[in-house]
Amino acid sequence: MSIKINDLTVTFKNKVTAINHADLEIPNGVFGLLGENGAGKTTLMRVLTTVLAPDSGTVSMDGILYCEENYPKIQRQIGYLPQEIDLYPGLTVQECLEYMGNLSGVPREKLRERIQYYLEKTSLTDHRKKKMRQLSGGMKRRVGLVQALLNEPKFLIVDEPTAGLDPEERIRIRNLLADFSKNRTVLFSTHVTEDLAAVCNQLAVMKKGRFLYAGSRKELVEEAQGKIWTCKVNDEEKAREIEDRYCITSKQYMEGGLLLRMISETRPELECAPAPATLEDAYIYMTNRSG
Repeated sequence: MSIKINDLTVTFKNKVTAINHADLEIPNGVFGLLGENGAGKTTLMRVLTTVLAPDSGTVSMDGILYCEENYPKIQRQIGYLPQEIDLYPGLTVQECLEYMGNLSGVPREKLRERIQYYLEKTSLTDHRKKKMRQLSGGMKRRVGLVQALLNEPKFLIVDEPTAGLDPEERIRIRNLLADFSKNRTVLFSTHVTEDLAAVCNQLAVMKKGRFLYAGSRKELVEEAQGKIWTCKVNDEEKAREIEDRYCITSKQYMEGGLLLRMISETRPELECAPAPATLEDAYIYMTNRSG
């Protein structure tokens, strides 16, 4: 499964261009999508799920062109977990999933098996009889993910799938997506670089409707190698002085002061030490460099 995007442009009525002549190829496996709020990620996902038609450019799925006559065929191969989801508060988890599975055309016997399988994988089996309105935000996210998986889509699109989950749940969901991506394509949109570092080798960085980077995670991290430094300071006042001069990627409180992690093309004029770059460093470096 491969998704190809060519010269894609989406402009809204207020003349805001959400996607600006973007090109991207999304290969098989888990593909990460990083970007700040307003970068155009949600608009892109709405196009990929056939909810929104672009102003210009093309999108194709394994050679099938996105157009009105092909939408039914494409929709049968897509699963989608949006960022905001509120599934039938009066239904139980089991009832909700059965209803969503029926809408997706999953045969009854297969539907029961899949619901059981994915409830176990997401640790929701003991909650299947609870009403949706009784669930926490994190549990609703997990139910939302299960409904997106029920038709076993060839192209799964998930928007912030680990939002509101505790660390153990996040690991469980990441592993589920990694397993599911074998012979399929999973577009994983998030701002949590730790999640992408754990599950994907390919990703794209989006800003103001354009892709600043698309390629391997390793090569993105290499972009920031030699530009990351750490510096220990005694107090907040000194830390603020440094923040005014350098891009700080993290600030860690330690015994006797603070440890600052910063980006600089050259060695800062401070008592500091070089540090290996992380994916988060590389993402911040890339988006700040473009600005």
